[in-house]
Amino acid sequence: GTQVTVEVHPKDSAPQLFKKLSFGKGPRRLPSLTGQDNKGFQRTEALRPPGGKDLHAYPWDKSSLKSMPVDLQQFEKLDAYALKVNVKNSVEELVKALLKQARTDLEKVRAIWMWICHHIEYDVVGYHDKSQLSSRPIDVLQTGKSICEGYAGLFEQMCSIAGIQCMKLSGYSKGYGYKMGQTFTGDSDHAWNAVYLDGRWHLLDSTWGSGAVDDSFTKFTFRYNEFYFLTHPALFINNHFPDNSNWQLLKPTVTLKDFESNMLHNSNFYMLGLLTAHPETAVIRTVNGKASVSVDCRSATLFTFKLKGTDEHGLMTLKKHGMKLDVYPQKTGSHKLQIFAKPSKASEGVYNCVLEYVVECESVDKAMRFPKDLHQPVGPSWFTERQGFLRPSHPDPVIHTNDGRCSVTFTLGKDINVLASLHSDNSSLTEDMRRRHIMQIHRGNQIELKIHLPHAGNFVLKIYAKKKSDPGNYDYIFNYLITCLNTEVKWPAFPQSYSKWVEDYEILEPLSGLLPANRNVQFKLKMHGIAKVLVQAENAYPLTQSRGYWEGTCNTSGCREVFVMVHENANHSFYSHVLKYEVESQ
Repeated sequence: GTQVTVEVHPKDSAPQLFKKLSFGKGPRRLPSLTGQDNKGFQRTEALRPPGGKDLHAYPWDKSSLKSMPVDLQQFEKLDAYALKVNVKNSVEELVKALLKQARTDLEKVRAIWMWICHHIEYDVVGYHDKSQLSSRPIDVLQTGKSICEGYAGLFEQMCSIAGIQCMKLSGYSKGYGYKMGQTFTGDSDHAWNAVYLDGRWHLLDSTWGSGAVDDSFTKFTFRYNEFYFLTHPALFINNHFPDNSNWQLLKPTVTLKDFESNMLHNSNFYMLGLLTAHPETAVIRTVNGKASVSVDCRSATLFTFKLKGTDEHGLMTLKKHGMKLDVYPQKTGSHKLQIFAKPSKASEGVYNCVLEYVVECESVDKAMRFPKDLHQPVGPSWFTERQGFLRPSHPDPVIHTNDGRCSVTFTLGKDINVLASLHSDNSSLTEDMRRRHIMQIHRGNQIELKIHLPHAGNFVLKIYAKKKSDPGNYDYIFNYLITCLNTEVKWPAFPQSYSKWVEDYEILEPLSGLLPANRNVQFKLKMHGIAKVLVQAENAYPLTQSRGYWEGTCNTSGCREVFVMVHENANHSFYSHVLKYEVESQ
């Protein structure tokens, strides 16, 4: 006396499956086919195809990574419990064990999700040899491995036992083996699920939630990925394109052509709090030898990049909410550009790849060859502010100078010593001379770095710092690129200073460390707390003090070097050297 209804549906519509099978008043469970009394069977709510109230706006509104509010901390106990459940004899028994700690539908789905992501591994052998493979839920459970079809099938069956509406979906994916900009044709290549919670459909992918295969597709590693649990549909579409576009759960839906050309953001991109990247297409063509990329993010993030495996041919600057990058490939053709990021707090953490582009270079800009010593990112940023370099006079990463001179100022945080040096590919500056082409001037908490370039070209100004109270070494903080095209430029170094030259002393003249021969040279120095100042050439010339400056003249005849010496107090009989100038040869 049992009635059986069989329905046949086209492949791409949602079948009206049973949601639950209930036994009148008794406990709800699936009937086993071994002589269970089926009289009490009744049909309950049928699977509803996705409709208006399931849809999310596209493009992403940057609100949340998930399609419903989820508090992961509330799941901590349930997650830990689900991981420990160890039932392999039947899917029903496994679900029964998992549901002991789950009350709401969301908790039931979470327990099933956690269990599958941590217990089923991707079957790389079965993927290559389909005869070795079964996607039947019980086989997946007992062997502990499968491919996406098996993950999605097991998920669907476990939900159905738990009384949760669930669909197995199939379509195209940008997963293993995906090449940027490729087209998709033929059969679908991936499977995932939709679950019905709180009156709406939601998407998840337990295959990608469980881990990853290596590049050679021979080894699977469990690496749990929270991103693919109830992913916001406007983000899920980034790498999942369902056969039936209704299951995008988007308004408007995305076309296959857009799916193919859209930039692939992997889950790291969103998990690090990044929001958008420009351009939004995977292939960038250079304009006059340059290609530009920018990323927006929620909070301060550190970035690096590799163009064909090196970061030499670009300028990356950090912004408060993101970064900007200009690359200048030095060869024509196709170049792979990868962008990496990590949270600013993770000083030791690893950089994760968040974006990949292909840069098509049609012409090379030879002028944009950067010195080898240039370090990314370039220029000041929120990061340098944190290190105590505030209010930079030059917020941009590149400083152009026509006469070979420039001056950079900052307000310094408390207790900071600064060291700066100048580097270039085509000059043979010694360690000492790299510093002598920069003069530090301190006024209160302001520091000015005066720079005189020894010749034209591209230079790196590297800035290091340490706490005054620290005995240790200086730490590298950041760098600028300084460019000068004027080939007439040839500035001598500043005079050499000794340890008795105090931080807030200042040279007004002569600034050049190379004095003309046989001339009278005017000296004007700002120094405090000393009794006498002498300029020692062939003869000694005392300077006189007026209004905080020591002034006077010295004659450079008959000597190769000129020293400035000070008497620190009137009772001392000896002078200390503070500055040394060279004199041009006759």
